[in-house]
Amino acid sequence: MELRQIRYFRQVATELSFTRAARMLHMAQPPLSRQIKLLEEELGVDLFERIGRGIRLTDAGRYFLDQTENLTRKLEEVVKATQRIGHKDKRWFGLGFVPSTLYGFMPQFIARLRALDTQVDIGLIEMTTLQQFDALKTGRIDVGIGRILLHDDEVERLVLRDERIVVALPVHHSLAKHKKLTLEDVVPQPLILYPARPRPSYADHVCDLFRVKGYTPDVIQEVNELQTAIGLVAAGVGVALVPESVRGLLRADVAYVDLDEPGFTSPVMLSWRKNDDSVFLKQVVDLARTMASGK
Repeated sequence: MELRQIRYFRQVATELSFTRAARMLHMAQPPLSRQIKLLEEELGVDLFERIGRGIRLTDAGRYFLDQTENLTRKLEEVVKATQRIGHKDKRWFGLGFVPSTLYGFMPQFIARLRALDTQVDIGLIEMTTLQQFDALKTGRIDVGIGRILLHDDEVERLVLRDERIVVALPVHHSLAKHKKLTLEDVVPQPLILYPARPRPSYADHVCDLFRVKGYTPDVIQEVNELQTAIGLVAAGVGVALVPESVRGLLRADVAYVDLDEPGFTSPVMLSWRKNDDSVFLKQVVDLARTMASGK
């Protein structure tokens, strides 16, 4: 499969006309039709179906259009960054992060990170801690800010802080008026766990904390996004255990109550490649260390 075939497909899918798509692509219609046919043969499915004199996307075509959107956008970002580097304009520095850190450590860190060197373009990519380790080793990102203490011989780690875990409940829940909750209060409650995948993740960290105390949580729902988990809490589906900084995700229909249980914490961890000796990376790690110490 070639990238130009994906570009051709997306143009036809946008126009829903081979004639208009060929005109937009500045090419003749027969070679465009031939490339789409080759793409369909390689995938083994039809992406378009004819309706009278027109065409429409099949279910497979709609899925392929949706899934290739992020791919083409990422490619455009890579092309632009490559051009900037080639023209000596700016250097690209990738930072992967888990969403929950946006409510605590990340905003101030990003602001100070951008001020370190105006010739460095900071790219922000949302990903789990596990995905960060893979992205570090392949060079897709330069540092990651995650939540679980994975070990990898190729990755250096620095724990920046250890956040307390709090309980997110529907605002009208009988436990929502308490100042503190015990683990015994939480265990009987249906638990909304996130992220559902990939694993291991923060979800496994929470389950492990329960196991250490001799409990098995009643997981009623697993979701991929923190915001989804909080939304289900608001709907009364269950409760969620979240890092304390998530209190910053203010919702009138959700209450956050302290959990009075030693050990129920969530680390914020900085990761980077061990063999990366760039000057800017050293500055980034030093900045993170300084901020972690409260300076």
